[in-house]
Amino acid sequence: MTDNLHSRDRAAWEARVAALAIEGRSFIDGRLVDARSGLNFERISPINGRVVASIARCEGHDVDVAVASARAAYERGDWRRTDPKERKRVLLRFAELIRADLELLAMLETLDVGKPILNSVNVDVPFAADCIAYYAEFADKLYDEVAPTAGNELALVRREPLGVIGAIVPWNYPLIISAWKLGPALLGGNSVVLKPAEQSSLSAIRLAQLAVEAGLPPGVLNVVTGYGEEAGKALALHNDVDMISFTGSTEVGKLMLRYAGESNLKRVALECGGKSPHVVMADADLEAAASGIAWGIYYNQGETCHAGSRVIVHESVREALIEGIEKVAATITLGHPFEPSTQMGALIDQGHMNRVLGYIASGIAEGAKVAFGGRQVMQDSGGYYVEATVLDAVQPSMKVAQEEIFGPVLTVSTFREEAEALAKANDSIYGLAAAVWTADMNVAHRMSNALRGGTVWVNTYDRSSLATPFGGFKQSGFGRDRSPHAIDKYMDFKTIWTAYK
Repeated sequence: MTDNLHSRDRAAWEARVAALAIEGRSFIDGRLVDARSGLNFERISPINGRVVASIARCEGHDVDVAVASARAAYERGDWRRTDPKERKRVLLRFAELIRADLELLAMLETLDVGKPILNSVNVDVPFAADCIAYYAEFADKLYDEVAPTAGNELALVRREPLGVIGAIVPWNYPLIISAWKLGPALLGGNSVVLKPAEQSSLSAIRLAQLAVEAGLPPGVLNVVTGYGEEAGKALALHNDVDMISFTGSTEVGKLMLRYAGESNLKRVALECGGKSPHVVMADADLEAAASGIAWGIYYNQGETCHAGSRVIVHESVREALIEGIEKVAATITLGHPFEPSTQMGALIDQGHMNRVLGYIASGIAEGAKVAFGGRQVMQDSGGYYVEATVLDAVQPSMKVAQEEIFGPVLTVSTFREEAEALAKANDSIYGLAAAVWTADMNVAHRMSNALRGGTVWVNTYDRSSLATPFGGFKQSGFGRDRSPHAIDKYMDFKTIWTAYK
């Protein structure tokens, strides 16, 4: 199947997309449903600015129904009381169905969010399946504990699922980030109400259908579509939701905390914004650094929370590094997302494109220089495309150096001494990721220990594995996705203490 998908040209992909019957209803209690109000909203594809689907506009009443379904399934024990080996079997089947549905899921993802089709085929769909399978394997391998006590007492420490999880996911990696939450949450026996971003509902609806086909009982996974300020807010405020797992902007992450306090003090796990720095020392391999930096910011059109969006480079190699980044950027093809050669696609919508262009204009107004790029392109397409951009001579006080742009825009500033580089790198409200490029391992160890980021790469960027935790420090949030560490986020520990004669 994969070879066949790779051999298609744009016309073949577009013909397949044109034949799709796209589903826009929510998925509650094991079936597709319209919003109770009957309202829908139009989903406009960022590829060409055209309407591609009508999506159910769920509101508070719909969230109530979804949460009630999730709660009922949890209380019945349809899933949480299932033999761990059976939970493993169902989740592995879920992963296999995702792989088997590669073509459809990839088309929905690209059509909905504008990412290159071969990224959806090669990365997003397979990684989502891998994540579900990874957590499935833990189902029959997690042990409870016996605490050390006196001889006539027994203290058991048991893991228990939290209950109903509200999972709110963003539009940049809808499939992957949904899987990051569904895998460990479902593994533990929880029920989940998944709220996709209004810009990216299509793959979430399909995921829920596949989960039920795999054997997940109705009500264990529900999907409510709609606007964040309506369905998302109602889910976060709901008194029968035990936890909100949120990935998105820091601004909305703060609302999640407020909503938790205003409702039932539900738990909150947040993975929020980033402004990740690359520190490039004078002795760095500039060719490797240029490649890592370019791909770290231009992949997925820069719409990546941990994108390396700030370069802090020793002044002696600034010019050579920018030249190297420009050469790499020239090889990253910006084009129509269904063109197989495309490596950078469309930004998510017109409003976001205008926001990115506004940041570029702001940087110029504050004194930054455009080293290359900086413009909207492919305007005749009707879609939302911005070329790879570097802003040079950026000062730490500038808005472009402090705020998350979430687009293909890289800022460059310089340093003379290591301490100055570290201070500039850590001068941010965010702490999601960072990188250091140097030939000196002493410097690498000092810098990687001192940089405030949940992930710090040395002489590489964006390398990852399901075995390593992902999340941030400071206003990038708290709680971790991926790795075994994510499992306990969706569990609680109960001590059962027994005295006997």
